[in-house]
Amino acid sequence: MTEKKKSVIGKAVDIAILKRIFRYVRPYRTNFGMAVFTTISLAVLSIVRPLLVKYTFDHYVEIPNAEMLLNMTLLMLFILLLEAFFQFSDAFLTNTLGQKIIKDLRIQVFKHIIGFRLKYYDNTPIGMLVTRAVSDIEVIADIFSEGLIVIMGDILKVIVIVLIMFMINIQLTLIVLIPIPILLISTYVFKKAVANSFHEVRTQVARLNSFLQEHITGMRIVQIFNREKVEMAAFEEINGKHRDANIRSIKSYSIFFPVVEILSSVALALLVWWGGKGVLSKYTSLGDLMAFIMFLNMMFRPIRQLADRFNTLQMGMVSSERVFKVLDTDDKIANSGTKSAEGLQGNVVFKDVWFAYNNEDWILKNVSFEVRSGESIALVGATGAGKSSVINLLSRFYEYNKGSISIDGIDIREYELASLQKNIGVVLQDVFLFSDTILNNISLNNPAITREQIIDASKVIGAHEFISNLPGGYDYDVKERGAMLSVGQRQLISFIRAYVYNPKILVLDEATSSIDTESEKMIQFATEKITEGRTSVVIAHRLATIQKADKIIVLEKGEVIESGNHQELLRHNGHYKRLFELQFKEEKKQAEL
Repeated sequence: MTEKKKSVIGKAVDIAILKRIFRYVRPYRTNFGMAVFTTISLAVLSIVRPLLVKYTFDHYVEIPNAEMLLNMTLLMLFILLLEAFFQFSDAFLTNTLGQKIIKDLRIQVFKHIIGFRLKYYDNTPIGMLVTRAVSDIEVIADIFSEGLIVIMGDILKVIVIVLIMFMINIQLTLIVLIPIPILLISTYVFKKAVANSFHEVRTQVARLNSFLQEHITGMRIVQIFNREKVEMAAFEEINGKHRDANIRSIKSYSIFFPVVEILSSVALALLVWWGGKGVLSKYTSLGDLMAFIMFLNMMFRPIRQLADRFNTLQMGMVSSERVFKVLDTDDKIANSGTKSAEGLQGNVVFKDVWFAYNNEDWILKNVSFEVRSGESIALVGATGAGKSSVINLLSRFYEYNKGSISIDGIDIREYELASLQKNIGVVLQDVFLFSDTILNNISLNNPAITREQIIDASKVIGAHEFISNLPGGYDYDVKERGAMLSVGQRQLISFIRAYVYNPKILVLDEATSSIDTESEKMIQFATEKITEGRTSVVIAHRLATIQKADKIIVLEKGEVIESGNHQELLRHNGHYKRLFELQFKEEKKQAEL
């Protein structure tokens, strides 16, 4: 546990975090002011009924007056209804304020998260981010609905009650306060114990979310490799730790609340004993005794709840600290460029480029090549040779370490990031489709792309027929990750998506190795259509599909070992020729089978 986390757990209110939270209150100052007003009003109104009871017993019960007794009862009923109104208003205003604030905060968090570079997601569990953006932010709402404002109201209520009690009868007040020191000590111990267990609960919730998100997403692998029992055991361990953390907090509650009830009963017994003697001896009025019994219940209730409220506030502090940690994470691609990428010609130059995901574990080493406008270049090499790294750097999903990458003679870092990425279309091998219609998966809900444009693009790519034959056509819901479509169909959707955005440069992870022959022909046709007139960088998996490329770059262990067109590389009698012949033999053998 870090020192910062220790400091947050060790105190109910972290001023720096609280100040930061209250920045989100500024747009809702009126709502906050009304919530504070209703809270203060409730604290003041709470003392009115006991005072009315005291006055009624002293003036209209001991000296019987039935008419005034009825009038005072009606007045107390009115005050009770007024209290109920203010309680409703207070609960509504504080909860509404909390929900408005977390709405704004969640938008800011999501906006920040989608701006992270891909390297951040390589090292961060997605389930943890889900916890931060959903459940941790929900806890922050409790700072307003059950925490700070309510605590202020409870403390104010206790102070007002104690002051009024001293003004009415000092002896009875001192008797009532006898158990308070023990209660305060118990509250402090309880608060500290529950705070630690609550922090552990939040940690285990994040672990649960991460585990479930990862394993439900990868359920196909779990079942294919018969890992259900093993993963179930791992889940039971994590779930058990979550249970144990909750049981520790339950144990604290189980001890604390009976202690409070006992102390409350002791205070009441002392009050009845001493006050009863006073009434019998005529030095304490019956009205005083009745009012003090009401004051006692009203005083112990907020004290009993204060520990819980402080823990709610503290958990809000812990969750806020975690959410702000995400907001404070500066892991974005630097966007200091000012040049617009509109009107790109598409001349791409890699010059002495070095790149490593971690430190100096180089993935690319001194890579240099050039693609002229309208040309197509193919990247060839074994898995791990650095092909995907090249396209990630060109699109600025990652930053290169040394060397330079330029487009039209301008370093890509000088282009405004959004403008650059808008003009570089990327079609990945692992196509991701959202749980939405085909239409929205193509347009990505961009209102500038019309239905007619999408249909026209589908016809050009050669996918219109298969889409039209689906139930609902372009309005067909493909479900999560496009589960209702085949691999080839998903690939075609990604081609249409890139085509309608009309990029100047196209990056294509050519994926035909895991699809049937018919789908392969459709994708090859789509590839030819989408690359027409565009600068294209293609990762080649099957060498037969790139024979028409203007240039082929052969990578091995992050270095360029050969380059040239198909015929030149075959004549060179090097690595490319060996790869081509090996793949040709494999395809011939499969065809014979």
